[in-house]
Amino acid sequence: MRKKTIEDYVELFYDIQKEKKKVHTSDIASALSINPASVTEIFQKLSNEGYINYEKYSGATLTNKGIRVAKKTLRKHNALKEFLLLLGIEGEIAERDACEMEHILHPQTMDMIIKFVEVINQCEITPFWLQRLKKYGKTGKLSRCPPELIKICLKYAKKT
Repeated sequence: MRKKTIEDYVELFYDIQKEKKKVHTSDIASALSINPASVTEIFQKLSNEGYINYEKYSGATLTNKGIRVAKKTLRKHNALKEFLLLLGIEGEIAERDACEMEHILHPQTMDMIIKFVEVINQCEITPFWLQRLKKYGKTGKLSRCPPELIKICLKYAKKT
């Protein structure tokens, strides 16, 4: 199975498993609007690759390997979605794009995006430059940085 496919399934599996003890083919089929017979094949592949413990007709659970992949994928997804929301991207678009990006970004890029989101979320107020970016995104007009903000930035830059 492709890495993206595995990550998508174990992430969905993880979400469903939080609510139930065992995940059944019907749970996945319903969530994805696909044929339960197709899900049986997917369960078998995920089981063969060590991501789930699967017994036909009794459901499945994630293995430790599956849980690790699911948590890692979910962490990337949440950070990317938050990053896109911080940039002013609409929620539905941010969700969809995060789902695609979580599979293709280089680990170094992903790590830095996670750190960026963590730094911004530590701020008590939205940084002025982020407010300016959002305004620019909405209006298409980039205003000059106010002189008093330039002074603050220069003063801060000298401290670091």
